[in-house]
Amino acid sequence: MATITTDEDEMTHNGEELPVLSASAKKMKIDKLLAAPLPTYDSSVPGSYLWTKIAFWMCRRVSSVQFRTSSTSTVVPQSVGGAGAMCCGWHTNGLMDPLGIFLNHPKEFVVGARHDLVTRPLLGWWTRRLAVQPVVRKAELLRGGCTDEEALHLNGRSLLALSSGIAHGFGCVLFPEGTSHSQSHMIRFKTGPVRTVLAAAALAKANDLPLPHLVPVGLHFRCREHFRTDQFVEFGEPIHLDEAMIPTEMVEAVRRGGWVEPPEATVHHVRDQLQAKLPTLTPNTSSWQEHRALHIVAHARARAQGTTLNSWEDEVLAAREVRRTWPNRTHSFPPEPLVDGPVQPALEAAEILETRGLDGRDLGPKGRVLRKARLGRLPGALLSLLAFMALLPFAVTSLGLQITLGRVLGDSTDEGLDARTSYQFLAAFFGSMLVWPVVAGAWTALAWYNRAAVAELAGWEADWLELAASSSMSGLTAVYLLCFPVFWMSGKAFAAAWDVWVDTKKAWTRVRFPKEEKARLERLLTELNP
Repeated sequence: MATITTDEDEMTHNGEELPVLSASAKKMKIDKLLAAPLPTYDSSVPGSYLWTKIAFWMCRRVSSVQFRTSSTSTVVPQSVGGAGAMCCGWHTNGLMDPLGIFLNHPKEFVVGARHDLVTRPLLGWWTRRLAVQPVVRKAELLRGGCTDEEALHLNGRSLLALSSGIAHGFGCVLFPEGTSHSQSHMIRFKTGPVRTVLAAAALAKANDLPLPHLVPVGLHFRCREHFRTDQFVEFGEPIHLDEAMIPTEMVEAVRRGGWVEPPEATVHHVRDQLQAKLPTLTPNTSSWQEHRALHIVAHARARAQGTTLNSWEDEVLAAREVRRTWPNRTHSFPPEPLVDGPVQPALEAAEILETRGLDGRDLGPKGRVLRKARLGRLPGALLSLLAFMALLPFAVTSLGLQITLGRVLGDSTDEGLDARTSYQFLAAFFGSMLVWPVVAGAWTALAWYNRAAVAELAGWEADWLELAASSSMSGLTAVYLLCFPVFWMSGKAFAAAWDVWVDTKKAWTRVRFPKEEKARLERLLTELNP
C-alpha cells in the first residue's frame, strides 16, 4: 500500500519539513529502477572501467573551467589503509557536492543517488554504467511515488550494494541531511549514512576485512550558483568504528546473506559524533548575511595585521576562526544569531559590499577603504583577451549552445538555486560529447571547401590536405581531430576572459563607488578594528 501525503495536507513528516520535489523526482519508474545494474567488487571500479575513467576524466576537464580556483585540505589523511570510507558532507550545491568529493578523494566510489538520476534519458545512461544505486527518499514515498513495499525493497537493495562496496574498500558519499538545500547551516541529520556504514562494518567483520570509517567533509563555494566561483573541499578527522559496535547477530546475518538493523543506540551514538564534527566544517551561521559578515571581519583583521587572505581556503579558515572566537557565541544546532561584539557594523559593511557585487577581497590596505586596481595584472589580462579573440570563432561554435543551454536550464529549474550549477555542469559535460563532434565535422567541411583559400592565406602547398603523399582523407581526419583540443583551448580562453571581465567590472565599481557610501563603509570598517 502506498502512503500518500498531499501537498495541501502534509508538507511535514514527524514535525520535519519535506523537501520540495522537482518534476523529475515525482516521476518514478520503479521497473527501470529495479533493473539498475548492481556494482561489482572484483575490479578497481564498481561499474564499467572504461566509462568510469572517461566520465571522471571529462568531469575533471569541465571542473577546471567551472571553478576559478579549487583546493583540497591535506591536514588529515583522506584514506585509512585499505579500509572503506563513508564520506559525509553538508549538501547545498546539488551534483557539485558529491563530484567535489569524488574528484579529490583517492578512492574509487560506489555511488547512491536520488532515483531519477538513474532513469533520466541522457544522464541515466551514464549513471547506470557507473553502477549508481537509486534511492527513494521519504518525500517521494509520502507523496505516493511508489508503494511502501517497493521503496523498502529498492532501498534495501541499494543499501546492501553500497555497504558491500564500502566493506570491500571503496569509498561512498551520502549526505546526512538527505536533500540539497539553501540554508547557511546544516539541517536535521538522517541516519541513513550511519546505518549504511555500520552495515558495511558488519560485512567487513564477517569477511575479515578492515573496518570502514566515516569522513566528515566540508564543501565550500564562494558563491555556489556563479560560473567561475572558488571551491575548497575540506576533509576532516575520520570517525573510526569499533568492533564492539557491531553485534554478533548482525555479523552472522550478513554472513548468511541476510540483514539485521544495527542497534539504535549505536546508530545514534555515531550520528551524534558526526553531528558534533561536521557543522564545524560548514559556515554554520544563522544566515548568509552573517556568513558574509564573518568573512568581512576576517579580511579586515588580516589587513590590519599587514597580511592578506590570498586564497578562498585561507578566507574560509580565517572566517571560521573569527566565528570560533566570537564573544559569547552560543553552541546550538541550528546556530543562534550572533549578538555581541561588532556584529552590527560587520553586517552593515557586508551588505554594502554585497549590493555592489564586492566582498572582503576588495578592501584596501589596513582594511579601512577600498583598494585600487592592480596594474601589474594588466599584461596578463590583455594576453587573456587576445587569446580569447583569436579563438572566438571556435568558442562561439563549440561552446555557444552549451552556455546557452546551461544558462536556460539553470535559471528555469524547479529544483532551487542549489541546482543551478549542476545544470550548467551537465550542459558542459554532455555538450562536449554531443555538440563537439558535429561542430568538428562542420569545421572540417569548411576547411575542405576553402582549401585553396587556406593554402593561399597560410602560404602552403595547394595539396596541403594530402599528408605524407596520401589522400586528402588523411588531412581531413587530422583537421577533424585537431578541432577537439582547439575547442578545449577556446573554452579555457573563454574562462580566462570571463575572469578578466569580472575583475574589471569590480575595479570599475570600486572607482565609481558613491562618496557617501564609501565614507559610511570606512566608518563601519573602523568599528571592526578600532
